[in-house]
Amino acid sequence: MPRREIFELYPIGWQSDPQDELFKLCTLDYCTAQVYTNWALFFKLSDADKPRVIPVLKRGLEITLSQCRPLCGVLEKHPDGGLCFHKKRESTVEFHVQWLDDPEDEDVYPSFDELEKRHFVSQALGNIETWCVPLMTYGEKPEAEPKSLPKVSGFKASFIRGGMVFVMHHHHYANDIMGWAGELHQLAETCAAIWKSPENPALPAWDPACLDLSRVTKPDPPENERVDGPTAPLRHPDLKIGQWLLFHLPKSKTAELKKMASPEDGSYWISSYDAYMAFIWRALSRHRAALFNPDPARKLEWGEAIDMRRRFHDPPVPERIQGNVLFVSLGSQNPTPQLTAEEVIWKAPLSKLAWYIRQLTNSVTQESVDLALSAIAPVRDKSTLFLRTDSLPPMSNFTTDWRDTRMGEADFGFGTPYGFRFPFDTVTVGLTIVLPVRKYGAPAGDDEGNEFSIGFERQLAKDLINDPEWNKYFEFRGVESEEMVLN
Repeated sequence: MPRREIFELYPIGWQSDPQDELFKLCTLDYCTAQVYTNWALFFKLSDADKPRVIPVLKRGLEITLSQCRPLCGVLEKHPDGGLCFHKKRESTVEFHVQWLDDPEDEDVYPSFDELEKRHFVSQALGNIETWCVPLMTYGEKPEAEPKSLPKVSGFKASFIRGGMVFVMHHHHYANDIMGWAGELHQLAETCAAIWKSPENPALPAWDPACLDLSRVTKPDPPENERVDGPTAPLRHPDLKIGQWLLFHLPKSKTAELKKMASPEDGSYWISSYDAYMAFIWRALSRHRAALFNPDPARKLEWGEAIDMRRRFHDPPVPERIQGNVLFVSLGSQNPTPQLTAEEVIWKAPLSKLAWYIRQLTNSVTQESVDLALSAIAPVRDKSTLFLRTDSLPPMSNFTTDWRDTRMGEADFGFGTPYGFRFPFDTVTVGLTIVLPVRKYGAPAGDDEGNEFSIGFERQLAKDLINDPEWNKYFEFRGVESEEMVLN
């Protein structure tokens, strides 16, 4: 029987904290989904190190929670309107620890070696609730709605044979992917300092400006100037049952794609991202066309989430700023003419697809986001404004880029993650996630490149996996997860 323990963590110095702290949501926070996120890190550990990891993680979390203060609260209504994270002096955050490394349970729970062999896919974990804090798994559900007064964060460490799975949960209103990455690297540096010198650790500095979200906040106007927003989006009824498919693109193949997607006359520059996303868009659309038979003149939707932390310049914002400091670029809302199905699938040169993606990326600026914030502020219920990617019609493609999370650099002292995943038990068809390069235990060695988790129609998956043109560049690493029924 697995051994389990739950620690109620107080942030360091909580005894002298104010009785109540209210952190009002910024304008952009409302534009994300009311869901929990679960970020899973996979560490390789010796049995001798496992007992030492727990106090280091506990103390590291206590220090980090004193810095990323909204994570200690609950989501509730603010007295002046809108929503906030309410942290009380006595507020705690749950840290679950469980031991799944008993040799008698080797047929029940996977070992680190088994997970690594399967590239840490969600299916290798089995029931993801085993690895997550109860009620904090991903998905639109009542537990994450403000009326339920959801706790903002929770953490769980599961010791397995040969290692540990560490899952960090956050309400999406509290952090986007790069906000979480900022907290994660702060935690890693803190744990590394404690691991090296428990009695007198050289702790990393923390910039309090990381909690200042005024740059992405517009005040709500008086009630007589407010307007009703759109109806909250629902899943598109024509979507098919999907799977998350995991692929790897070696660095050498990335270079080939960039050369192939660059204009012959050198008239404009494209990035590696533009090149491989153009190739992915073309390949996925070609296979989907066999199922959905689109009108060749139909304009196809392309969209991407864009981190604004490096794009704000007047004033700039701290690299590790918390909250949702991101915006969305969507082809149907952009002045650049959309590409048609025939252009995407075969007619246009690949360089034109790459150029189009670059135009959408470049169109999101400090100035354009500022205008959008002013338009969002008057909406009474801003939670209806979030882009639910599975509300887009079939043949749509949306990308979220996680490369800058730099997981391979997150040294906790006791180890650096060998793998990084978002354990899914739902599938968003049409969504592609660009994952950071794995540094330790990388199967391709020096040629290890980015991995891609692609939400794709299950009935088309074999055609893509066996496509020679696709396989010339992309290596299939397994089915992450799949949905059995439509939601």
